Amino acid sequence: MPWQGRKEEPAEFRGLAEAVARAATDDRTVIITCVNQAWAAPGSLLDLFLESFRIGDGTARLLPHVLVVAMDPGAHARCLAVHQHCYHYTIPGLNIDFAALKYFLSKDYLELVWSKLKLQRRILELGYGFLFTDVDIVWLRDPFKHVTAYADMTVSSDVYFGDPDNLGNFPNTGFFHVKPNARTIAMTKLWHGARGKYPGANEQPVFNMMKKRMVKKLGLRVQYLDPVYVGGFCRYGKDLGKIVTMHANCCVGIDNKIRDLKGVLDDWKNYTRLPHWEKHRAKWTVPGACIRAEKQA
Repeated sequence: MPWQGRKEEPAEFRGLAEAVARAATDDRTVIITCVNQAWAAPGSLLDLFLESFRIGDGTARLLPHVLVVAMDPGAHARCLAVHQHCYHYTIPGLNIDFAALKYFLSKDYLELVWSKLKLQRRILELGYGFLFTDVDIVWLRDPFKHVTAYADMTVSSDVYFGDPDNLGNFPNTGFFHVKPNARTIAMTKLWHGARGKYPGANEQPVFNMMKKRMVKKLGLRVQYLDPVYVGGFCRYGKDLGKIVTMHANCCVGIDNKIRDLKGVLDDWKNYTRLPHWEKHRAKWTVPGACIRAEKQA
């Protein structure tokens, strides 16, 4: 790949190239998620995330291609105990305790989410594509079937108007696929560079504000995923025969996320036990701590 070996490995990303190479598919794609100690603790989000791959339809074969990025030593140790591919991301000069829970839009939270974007850019520079997934997402089917060859970036949606090419759709950057090419590397640079223009904002609204400019300037090809397939608590499809992933968004508090994601996995297990002639009757169990019937699409 043209970007591979272009730069000496920065100290911030020491060992990343080897970790990505071990986890990547034959076509140089890696699934990445990020955890801190709170998210990786026994019985927490990481356990549910990994379980979903094991019980999903056609997802177990994807598990060897998941690279868990640990933001602190405790998360890294826990990851090594439960998963094959783990990478401890250390940021020289940044004195932040990533192990503790981070409140939404707090200073430490913002450092955490923007740091992920730097790591994602480095993966592209190494010549690998990636599918980034928040750890509070359960995988029930293979989402790569919904990623087209056309798009440089394929992203999930909080608001979806029925057309995958409509830039008016609202992105959710908790789940997105990116191909490695000059356009996407430039995109991540522009995206991260815009942070200073929007102080106090996380990466998702900044991308939403920058997307049209990046499409025009870079020729970036962006497509959106239908929530009927790639859903979340904000908006999700009723049909368990179609759902691919479920994201615990629109949900405050790790305990609430865990409770409702367990409910999603229980519903999925019940669905998979049904004979095929009864599967069309299966429904999500609602309400939960966050998930609500009225938010169904």
